[in-house]
Order: sequence, then structure tokens, then C-alpha cells
Amino acid sequence: MLTNLFELAVIAVSKRFKDQVLMLEVPMRGVAPLLEAVKKLRSSSEYLTALHPDFLQLCLLAKCYKTGLSILEDDIFEVDQPRDFFLYCYYGGMICIGQKHFQKALELLHNVVTAPMSSINAIAVEAFKKYILVSLIQNRQFSTSLPKYTSSAAQRNLKTLCQPYMELASSYSSGKVSELETYIQTNREKFESDNNHGLVKQVVSSMYKRNIQRLTQTYLTLSLQDIAKIVQLSSPKEAEMHVLQMIQDGEIYATINQKDGMVRFLEDPEQYKNCEMIEHIDSSIQRIMTLSKKLTAVDELLSCDPLYLAKAGRERQRFDFDDFDPVPQKFNI
Repeated sequence: MLTNLFELAVIAVSKRFKDQVLMLEVPMRGVAPLLEAVKKLRSSSEYLTALHPDFLQLCLLAKCYKTGLSILEDDIFEVDQPRDFFLYCYYGGMICIGQKHFQKALELLHNVVTAPMSSINAIAVEAFKKYILVSLIQNRQFSTSLPKYTSSAAQRNLKTLCQPYMELASSYSSGKVSELETYIQTNREKFESDNNHGLVKQVVSSMYKRNIQRLTQTYLTLSLQDIAKIVQLSSPKEAEMHVLQMIQDGEIYATINQKDGMVRFLEDPEQYKNCEMIEHIDSSIQRIMTLSKKLTAVDELLSCDPLYLAKAGRERQRFDFDDFDPVPQKFNI
């Protein structure tokens, strides 16, 4: 009881403190104290406290993205309040976007969009807008079909409420930069009012990269001038900058001959047998095994929960096969 009262007091004081630093417009002053409060409150790194979203909000406003990432590295398995989880994933996704960790951002935003909800909420709508944009930036595509485990409320409403973003994804899939830019210019006000115009610009950049990436499937060598023409870039120099950036990011494998301005596309040199790759695979396997154990434990806990058993009993079919007399297998005449 004393522990609970202490936790409630820490949460109340911390939230009041956060409100004050926001009112004074000095979010940086709240980052370190809130981080300490989060560490004191959580029983383990897997537990989501009521202060996690507040801490991430301050990190976001203060642009202390790396400090926020230190908390986002932990896998969360225990949640008390759904709203805390929604805000944690939404703010966390925005912090990852700020650091260009788009894969992690996708994971967090995906959690918001597909989380159980009885009715649609504003956090999920804003998360879905960013989810579409980040999917285009990271994966160069967006699937309009939401996973089957997405709530019916989200399935029914999200696409309608985010129609301009769905249309942007449709325009992106055409591969025509001029059409995409025209659509963005037409809807610029909408994207700016959502504070997503910066992400939208990155979507355009990703289309250039996607189109360059597709050239590697068709050509072995190609001049920078031809690349600029096919991809609709303004000059060979701009094409060179995009190709160099993609090589650096490991998105394509190529060499550029500065003398004649030719690009030679190469095969992936990774043989998947060095120590670093083996360690990465081992780490992934260990994480999957840990998650599997967690899921088994949750499944066992639910299977013994009286509320779950009562609901499962109510939803059973009205009649079981045992309620009927068995059909005789043989007749004696």
C-alpha cells in the first residue's frame, strides 16, 4: 500500500513538473528528472510506466532524440493503461523519425495502428498518417491492407480519415515523380497543418531512390546522364549525388567511373558468413526465443483467468456434438 502511494505521488509530482517546464517553454530542463523518475518507477525494463510518454514528449520537444532512444531500446511487455501505450509508441516513432531510424519508427507506429481499440482515437489517426509516409520512405511501398489482427474500428475508419495520405501512396506507386510532386503541391496546406511536410519531402526523395534501385534490375552499366533522364532528376550531378548516397547507405552496390560518367551496378557482396553477421543472426534468434517464452507465459496465464474462461464459455456454440445421441455405425436387419 505504501509503495502504491509512493508511486502515485511520484507520478503526480512528475506530471506537474512536466506541465511547468512546458509552460515555461524549457522542455530540456525536464528530460533528466523525468528519466530518473521512469527508472525509479519501473519494476523492470519491460514495464511501461505512466511517465514513459511524458518523458518521450519532453525528449521530442527538446530534440534530445538520443536520450529518448535509450528508453526505446527496451522491449515492452507489461502495460497498465492503453493510452500510455498509444502515446509511448507515437512519441517514440517520432523520435526515431528524427534520428532517421525508420525501421524502428515503423515498428512503433505499426503498434499504434494495430493495437486493440473499441473506437477510433486521434493518436491512431495521426500515427497512421506517419505510418504511410515512413513506409514509403523505408520500404518504397505501402500496403493498403491492414493486418487481420487490426481492430475493426481501425479497419473501418483509418483509411477514410487519412484519405490525402492514401492518395499520396497511390500516386507514389505510379513511379512518376512529376505526378507525385503535383499532388503534394496541391495538398501542401493539409500536409503542413499536420506537421508532416518534412516527411512528405523525404517521400519524394525516396521515389528517386526507388527508381534508381529498379535500374539495377535491368542494367549492368548506365551513364549518369541516362540515370538523370530516366529518374527525372535535373542533372547528371544530382544523379551522382543520389547514387553515392545510396551506395553509402548500402541500398545499392555500384561503382562510378568519374572519367566517363558511367555507373556500373554490382551484385551484393555479402556472403553472410563473417563474425558480425553470425552475431547479428544469433542475437535475433535469442530475441525471438525470449519473445516465444513470454507469449507462452501470457497464454498460460490467460487460459487460467476466470474472466476469460467465463467469456469463452458464453461464446461457445449452443450445442456440442456430445449433446446428441451418436449415429449408429451399423444396422442389423
